[in-house]
Amino acid sequence: MRTPDEMIVPADPILVVDDEKIFLSALLLTLQRAGFKAVGFSSPLDALAELRKQKFSVIISDQLMPELSGLELLGHARQIQPFATRILATAVLNLDTVIAAINKGEIFRFIIKPWLHEEFIATLQNALQRHQLICQNAHLQDATQSMNSQLVELNRSLEQQLQLTGHQNRKLAELNSALETNLFRSIELCVHTMQTFYPSLGNQARRVTELARAMGQLAKLSPEDQRVLETAALLHDIGLVGVPRQIIRRWQEDPHGLADAERALIEQHPILGQELATFVSHLDQVGVIIRAHHERVDGHGYPDQLIGENIPWLARLLAVPVAFASCRLTDVAANDHLKLGVDTAFDREALKLFLHAQTIAAVPRRERQVHLGELRPGMVLARGIYTPSGLLLVPEGKTLNATYIEKVLNYNRVQPLVQTLTVYC
Repeated sequence: MRTPDEMIVPADPILVVDDEKIFLSALLLTLQRAGFKAVGFSSPLDALAELRKQKFSVIISDQLMPELSGLELLGHARQIQPFATRILATAVLNLDTVIAAINKGEIFRFIIKPWLHEEFIATLQNALQRHQLICQNAHLQDATQSMNSQLVELNRSLEQQLQLTGHQNRKLAELNSALETNLFRSIELCVHTMQTFYPSLGNQARRVTELARAMGQLAKLSPEDQRVLETAALLHDIGLVGVPRQIIRRWQEDPHGLADAERALIEQHPILGQELATFVSHLDQVGVIIRAHHERVDGHGYPDQLIGENIPWLARLLAVPVAFASCRLTDVAANDHLKLGVDTAFDREALKLFLHAQTIAAVPRRERQVHLGELRPGMVLARGIYTPSGLLLVPEGKTLNATYIEKVLNYNRVQPLVQTLTVYC
């Protein structure tokens, strides 16, 4: 597992575009010192010409420039290099324009000048992870298409040469196994990316999956529906990788305290989740369930305000464990809260299956993220604490006491550590 301070070094360079040459030089120097290969241009037209010559992993562009704005440049870049992650840098924020650009897939993230070095590097790491994910998924899709072509050829050979049936069946089984392996690896890569971006999302995905697995078994779902439900449970929050982490944290801690623009961004994550799921072959139905997992039977859910049985059955099943896993109450209090939503938020039969599934599911422990200043005696680390050089300071599973907390805080005063930690609830 990658430690918090390990950096992704892309094979393709990073492109930086800013008409302010002093700022451009400073940013290029920052990237080079961080170990990244970067190319810079002060002219957006020169940058477009370079995009047609070589591949880039990430494109960072200033918004206010002569010749072309940042959004116009990134729009052209999307057509030339669709896999490159696009980041908009601006000192003057037009939130409606930026959110619209994110929702349309024109940009991945935006950063506001001036920014903190740590936040900038974290944003860049997320951008590189996205580029890596998309490139690997494209590779897997190509491999899958190639394998499908081989399957067609094998079937034709079976019809022509019945005497080779045994051999051909073994070959077909091997190819099907390879397809399943590629699909599993794609899903695990998505979950790992989500967990790297925001650790508690990975924990919640696995909690929801165990509950959904038990619910599907109780409901006697077909093997295909069971697979769709479990995969949708694993990937239900993958769309949140397009949402700033501070907004996710506020949504988890105080969902009613979000601003309208922040709420609108959150409510788009099922749609983005569906789009991301379609990067992997055979996950179209999974995408449909992901899109609908925040719908309510009374029609007051999102993003499509579906009502009752218009919500797919598997999405009605998934909605209950998602609500339970994201609830900050104790398990008993959370169950009481869910019961209050029967026939309004939740399907009655789905809630019954969930309450029964709790007694048989092997659910991982709940995790949450805390800042260094929020550490308290008795907390148990769900992830180890590492020094900036990668040395383990406090191991995973350690129950903190006052001595350990003081040790961590003293070390942080001398050499800053990662400020957000993961503990068991």
